[in-house]
Order: sequence, then C-alpha cells, then structure tokens
Amino acid sequence: MHSVDTIAISHVMIAFICFGLLLVGGLVVIMRLRHKYSPNLIGALVGGMLCFLLLEFLPSLT
Repeated sequence: MHSVDTIAISHVMIAFICFGLLLVGGLVVIMRLRHKYSPNLIGALVGGMLCFLLLEFLPSLT
C-alpha cells in the first residue's frame, strides 16, 4: 500500500517507534538477566544508541 498522507506516515513512524522500544526493552532485560550488567552500563548503552539515532536520522526526517 502506497500512501503519501501525512497522517499515515506519522502512524507508521509511531508504530516503528513502539516496535523499537519493545526491542530495546527486551534487549535491556536480556542483558540484565543473563550477563548481570549494572543498570548504569545499560543506561549508558541505551543513551548512546538514542544519541546516535537522533544525530543520524532526525535530519533526514526534516
């Protein structure tokens, strides 16, 4: 389905964000349970990934 409606694009973006949050949340839980990483290290990794995403993908959306 090809749609250029801005509402449809925003809904797709929200769906991908929710999917990404589920993936990152699952990754954090697995890292915490299996490898016993400290919460500070997990927070630093998630922050680094979010910073990378903001720096790389935000300019392409605007």
